[in-house]
Amino acid sequence: MKLKRLMALGMAAVMTMSLTACGGGSDDKSSDSSTSTGSSTAADNSTAADNNAAGSDASSDSSSDASSGGLTYAGIKLGEDYTDLTATIKFMHHKTDRVEDGTIQGYIDEFNKMYPNITVEQEGITDYAETALLRIPTGDWGDIMFIPSIDMVDLETYFIPYGSVSEMSELINFADQWKYQDQCYGIGYMGNAQGVLYNKKVFSDAGITELPKTPDEFIADLQLIKDNTDAIPLYTNYAAGWTMGGAWDGYLGAITTGDTTWLNQKFTHSADPFKDNGDGTGAYALYKILYDAVAQGLTEEDYTTTDWEGCKGMINRGEIGTMVLGSWAVAQMKAAGDNPDDIGYMPFPITVNGKQYATAGPDYCYGINKESSADNQAAAMVFVKWMVEESGWCDFEGGYPISKSADTSFVFDGVEVVNNESAPEDEADLMNQMNTESELNFNAGGDSRVMAIVEAAAQGGSYDDLVAEWTQKWNDAQSALGVDVTY
Repeated sequence: MKLKRLMALGMAAVMTMSLTACGGGSDDKSSDSSTSTGSSTAADNSTAADNNAAGSDASSDSSSDASSGGLTYAGIKLGEDYTDLTATIKFMHHKTDRVEDGTIQGYIDEFNKMYPNITVEQEGITDYAETALLRIPTGDWGDIMFIPSIDMVDLETYFIPYGSVSEMSELINFADQWKYQDQCYGIGYMGNAQGVLYNKKVFSDAGITELPKTPDEFIADLQLIKDNTDAIPLYTNYAAGWTMGGAWDGYLGAITTGDTTWLNQKFTHSADPFKDNGDGTGAYALYKILYDAVAQGLTEEDYTTTDWEGCKGMINRGEIGTMVLGSWAVAQMKAAGDNPDDIGYMPFPITVNGKQYATAGPDYCYGINKESSADNQAAAMVFVKWMVEESGWCDFEGGYPISKSADTSFVFDGVEVVNNESAPEDEADLMNQMNTESELNFNAGGDSRVMAIVEAAAQGGSYDDLVAEWTQKWNDAQSALGVDVTY
């Protein structure tokens, strides 16, 4: 039954960084770059730092430490503990691009300078979201994986915890992304903030002197770009698919409402979550930005011909003004041409009570196999900690910082960065159930729903009719599931 549920989830799984979500990213984005996005979405083991022995003693005692629950992230001193441990571990991930360009192997080589006896093998998978869900129940996937879209209640079935959420929160951001019974089971490899990519030179050439803070200002700026430059004002990336629901859904929640409890606690209990607030806020305003841009001719001429790979060089060269993507995309766009300094990142153009918000959360998160041997679990946790704190991978990808001690170059001014608060544990699976019942799939691969906005706008269809259809499906799902409607 559990396998059946996992396979069902896999059919719709997209790791967006809604940050919330674990994930942070979709397969296409991720194998290419990425990034969630994942989305933002994470057993009471001992968390005392002194439970882990040091140096060669840690190596010899690793089996008893792991099996007794004494192995913790906080308890590992890199370069001192487990230095004599000999193990071969396997890391399964979605970063096929970083396999091809040698980036991950380069990090492994650096890791081996500190831990020469820990061999790290890697497997990069293109269709990661579905493949990981199919392989996870077998237990035979290696020692470290990026956690796919599973229920929180299943975390302790497949993974070991790193420590308590409170303890881990002292060391990393987003320690509660993959949590169960106050234990942290996932650590992001990079973080994503949610905003808008833009070309600074295009904005300057268009006569834009201040970044937009409302939907109306954003649409007006897109019109300036169309009138005064040759650039495409907003590039939808429609044809890629994951850049629709996988990107736009990431702005639901605190960004559009100013309420960190809305997405994971109130949304499922709301009678009319898509209503027009009349002030340019909320879910209605979020998706209407896309509708208005297409309807007013402020996007590419033929949305069916967009090209994900090609758009990177296009925005670098100033042929695109804006793209709605998570901050994970900044590094890719900078690297795609000769004008990296022209690539900027701004807060999403919605203001709530005079303030702009951005949510941030981890992309895919490292999880350690519960079925691995104790030595391999120890080696895996050492590798994860080194990757998070010493490798610099997060910063290399332009990510929002995961480690609270590692250097970061991420800058995001003029916005309050917040987290969408988690659902209560007794409702940990309610959003999944609502998505399945309604078939709307918010933050879970709702590409076709957002693509329908583009299609309606291009063909003269009604945005309000679409929103009314969503509302009916949402209300029907609430009735079918017996959800209390309290908002």
